[in-house]
Amino acid sequence: MAHLADALRKLDPRTLWRNPVMFVVEVGAVFTTVLAVLDPGTFAWLVTAWLWLTVVFANVAEAVAEGRGRAQAASLRKAKRDATARRLVDGGEETVAASVLRPGDLVVVEAGQIIPGDGDVVEGIASVDESAITGESAPVIRESGGDRSAVTGGTKVLSDRIVVRITQKPGDSFVDRMIALVEGASRQKTPNEIALNILLAALTVIFLLSVVTLQPMSIYAKAYNAAAPDTTAIDGDGVAGIVLIALLVCLIPTTIGALLSAIGIAGMDRLVRRNVLATSGRAVEAAGDVNTLLLDKTGTITLGNRQAAEFLPVGGVSAEEVADAAQLSSLADETPEGRSVVVLAKREYGLRVRAETARATFVPFTAQTRMSGVDIGDRRIRKGAAASVLAWVRENGGRPGDDVTPTVERISAAGGTPLVVAENARVLGVIHLKDVVKAGMRERFDEMRRMGIRTVMITGDNPLTAKAIADEAGVDDFLAEATPEDKLALIRKEQEGGRLVAMTGDGTNDAPALAQADVGVAMNTGTSAAKEAGNMVDLDSDPTKLIEIVGIGKQLLITRGALTTFSLANDLAKYFAIIPAIFAAVYPGLDTLNVMRLASPESAILSAVVFNALVIVALIPLALRGVRYRPSSAAKLLTRNLWIYGLGGILAPFVGIKLIDLLVQLIPGIS
Repeated sequence: MAHLADALRKLDPRTLWRNPVMFVVEVGAVFTTVLAVLDPGTFAWLVTAWLWLTVVFANVAEAVAEGRGRAQAASLRKAKRDATARRLVDGGEETVAASVLRPGDLVVVEAGQIIPGDGDVVEGIASVDESAITGESAPVIRESGGDRSAVTGGTKVLSDRIVVRITQKPGDSFVDRMIALVEGASRQKTPNEIALNILLAALTVIFLLSVVTLQPMSIYAKAYNAAAPDTTAIDGDGVAGIVLIALLVCLIPTTIGALLSAIGIAGMDRLVRRNVLATSGRAVEAAGDVNTLLLDKTGTITLGNRQAAEFLPVGGVSAEEVADAAQLSSLADETPEGRSVVVLAKREYGLRVRAETARATFVPFTAQTRMSGVDIGDRRIRKGAAASVLAWVRENGGRPGDDVTPTVERISAAGGTPLVVAENARVLGVIHLKDVVKAGMRERFDEMRRMGIRTVMITGDNPLTAKAIADEAGVDDFLAEATPEDKLALIRKEQEGGRLVAMTGDGTNDAPALAQADVGVAMNTGTSAAKEAGNMVDLDSDPTKLIEIVGIGKQLLITRGALTTFSLANDLAKYFAIIPAIFAAVYPGLDTLNVMRLASPESAILSAVVFNALVIVALIPLALRGVRYRPSSAAKLLTRNLWIYGLGGILAPFVGIKLIDLLVQLIPGIS
């Protein structure tokens, strides 16, 4: 009922005029209403009712699409709370309403408190619950400096204490902008959508002129009522006018005109349901036309959390001894890297948790120490970043061996991450962490290739490491040791050839490239600069979602093309269904084209009008769901559209109008 109420509100001509096809239908419905009042009859009122229903059904399609956006916006509003803020002033604190905060204000947020506004962490490190924004329950780490400093108003600090510098303007928080986006307030028509609207408007004008000239032509031909020649069935100037308007509505492309807006809104809604916000419909459509895809290596192509690959002993220690100490020191390390160390020791050396750990004192990994460890009796074992562990060894009177530094440097030069293992101030060995290409990435890039999209991996690694990962993943090209200037130059080079480029990023150093790219997807965990520069924001901060975004964009374009094909084929079939039945009395030669053998001119017109309205309702689910996209060439897509939607658009009216004609004959007063 809510959608119906919205559809009725959209009957306002000031709203509907933006859709030229449906605006003409509404004007026609107004005229038929007036003519039906002046010259009442069953046929006149039935045609009038179904013309109004045609407009209402078109509005329902748009209202349903917009309703999904409002539902998402309602859930986002829950993230907005009437929070207070602890603002820092003159070396002290004051408690103020979050609504009075201004850009540049510094606020303190501690465990259990809500972050009062969008900003950047300038002091401290904390675990933050962003489930109110992203829907993901796993907390994230936010800290000052780097690319993990951005925080969003309405999220909750779970641990520690941070100082946040507010960046949002009053009433312009990230949540406010998300709500505006998903409600469609900022949605603009895309270039292709505008071009299609112009085509539909041109066709409408052409058929309008054609229909308007029918009555003068009938008078000239001395067939007074050419549109309704059977005066025993359809008589009177008022009914003749209704017939002409109904004929016009059936001939113009009402199907795609009714569903065009819903298709665009549904495309953005599909992104929203995947926790991606697009600043405009243009961004969604551009994603469907992307030729080049730039992807970060870490977290996109590789797992991001590097995995333990081997234990490298130093100073005459055995590899099993290193594995044993590494596993024990990783039992309190809940990071993916720490868990991978435990798994590797178990897989390679059969090591499992031992009884001695029952009396152990564990040292959990923290972002500050960058180490984890365990104390068991006289054994004090530490594992972590090379600099941190080596500093711990020196602090406890030990001295790293001569072969430690070369091993660390060799792993680093190969693009890996070295973790040093030490026991009682003695270095035992080094753990080699390496990037692991995500399962199925090669297949996904093969799919991109079939779609005609060139994939480029961007990484700060040295060329040798980058090439190894690129070959394993199956990307077309890579850019190693990439700087912000290198990324920007690559995007511009691709665009100079007329190609559309998509990329993903989360740091301030990615902002120039995100702004230059045709589709720039910023991670929600990234900096404010990155989110402002991109034209999409991924709330889940999953860089691989860029591949899904391209698929959604292509689905939008294919859906629009498929329904346009159906609509035009539909109209072609209606010509053969209606015109011969109406004009055969004046031009008997046309009777051979009346293959449907409709009962009468009245029945032909009414059946076509009813079918014209019902087909819109039948296609609303397809417009909202979208036509399934399968990677293939443009020629194959066109062939598929013509066979499925072209042929279907031709056959559906013949079947549908004939069935409705049989039912219409049962209505009293309709011959």
